[in-house]
Amino acid sequence: MRQELMSLPKTLAEDVARNLVMVANLIDEDPEQAYAYARIALRLASRVAAVREAAGFAAYANQKYSEALAEFRAARRMTGSVELWPVMADCERGMGRPERALAMAGEPEVQKLDKAGQVEMRLVAAGARRDMGQLDAAIVTLQSPELASTAVHPWTARLRYAYADALLAAERTDEAREWFAKALESDKAGATDASDRLAELDGVEFVEVEEIDEAEGNEQDGDALADDDETDEALVETDAADDADADVDVDVDVVDEVTPEPESEPKSDDKG
Repeated sequence: MRQELMSLPKTLAEDVARNLVMVANLIDEDPEQAYAYARIALRLASRVAAVREAAGFAAYANQKYSEALAEFRAARRMTGSVELWPVMADCERGMGRPERALAMAGEPEVQKLDKAGQVEMRLVAAGARRDMGQLDAAIVTLQSPELASTAVHPWTARLRYAYADALLAAERTDEAREWFAKALESDKAGATDASDRLAELDGVEFVEVEEIDEAEGNEQDGDALADDDETDEALVETDAADDADADVDVDVDVVDEVTPEPESEPKSDDKG
């Protein structure tokens, strides 16, 4: 890409490069914003193949498949490379034309792809089969030496996951579980949700941390209310006891006031 940008004036090349960097940084987290940066780069340097490719992927991430396909075709014309062939076929699927994607899977360009590209093309072809309701054919399409291999490559987890998902769709649950487990073993980068699919098959339900915190908060609030109630009851009992003591004191005072002191006995006269 740097070599392509060197054909531009320095200031323009820097502006284009900054926008392409933003596309790469945002395309997974914020595809709409990535698309906006791609459009800016496209306006600045539409004759640069890297720009057309970036614009294609940004459009693809936003499900603008027709636009993405046009950009990928332009990039391919400029470079002569076939590496975009699988994603171009997937754009055909996205546009509701799975039969065209299958036709592309049989073209000579596929043989020019590297191993990763050929696996990607197999995934697209299997997806096209499923789009057409040919589930058994999709399963057969994914059965390949790459699937059977015990070696782990960057594409291994996705291939195994797609095979497991097709098996599950065919109600071959035990086999699906086995392949979801294999996908999880090879998915060091977390590219799939194989762990969630396994848990779902095993009947395991995950509780969100926020739900747990909320439940604990409600429990703590309940305990606090109970403590408050107990405190209020204790205060009521204390007040009642104080009132009772006050009544006793009053009664004693009253008794003290109305009880007369005993009269002294009269002295007897001594008459001798």
